[in-house]
Amino acid sequence: MQELIKLDLADLGLAVGLMAIAIGLSAWEKLGLELNWAIATGRTILQLLVLGYVFDFIFAVNHPGAVLVILAIILTITAIVARNRISQKIPLVLPVVWGAIFISTAFTLFYTYFLILQPDRWFEARYLIPLAGIIIGNGMNAAAIAGERLVSTINNSAFEIETHLSLGATPQQAVSQYRKEAIRAALLPTINQMMLIGMATLPNITAGQLLGGVNPLDAVSYEILIVFMVAIANLLTTILVTKGLYRQFFNSAAQLIR
Repeated sequence: MQELIKLDLADLGLAVGLMAIAIGLSAWEKLGLELNWAIATGRTILQLLVLGYVFDFIFAVNHPGAVLVILAIILTITAIVARNRISQKIPLVLPVVWGAIFISTAFTLFYTYFLILQPDRWFEARYLIPLAGIIIGNGMNAAAIAGERLVSTINNSAFEIETHLSLGATPQQAVSQYRKEAIRAALLPTINQMMLIGMATLPNITAGQLLGGVNPLDAVSYEILIVFMVAIANLLTTILVTKGLYRQFFNSAAQLIR
């Protein structure tokens, strides 16, 4: 098999040319996205270069402390992003989202590490950081969708919820259907991806492994593992996030807080 074709600075410069074309097309069509494209291009280059140097250092050190620190940073940043998409007005949204993603990620990694991969060391950066990063990133999207959907639905359904409460329903019973709908909405993209993967789409992870010279069957095997990890982690995340969020709308007397 041919060795990996490495990209030098000249190649990356030509890659930037693709974004220059995108900016030119945006200007030609008067879309008004030229500045957005330029900023996004600059941030992509800067952020990924920094990430590359950081990972190069962590992979070389391969110390559990360094691995846990970088994962904690990634988790905190993604939790903040998800919180901002849900609501900044509701108290305790950040710890709810952070805790939900942490628990789902920890459970999924524990299962995968000790039952499937079984590496020599649990803190092996080569496996732990990429797998955790994928789970956390997908968990952020799932948490944001479920949380935003639940918050907006509760805010728009105050009368119906108070009616249920007046008839003797508990807060959990009053918002049960809204929670289910929010969870379904958040998981629908994951299920759709699983339905079409390998048929209408070629996963980015598999494509990257193939470009890196990995055997196609090995690449597909890891893709299967990752897809199932993301699925269960997203489900756990949305369950925990919606459970934690709906409680922020009720006081100790089980009354809806407006």
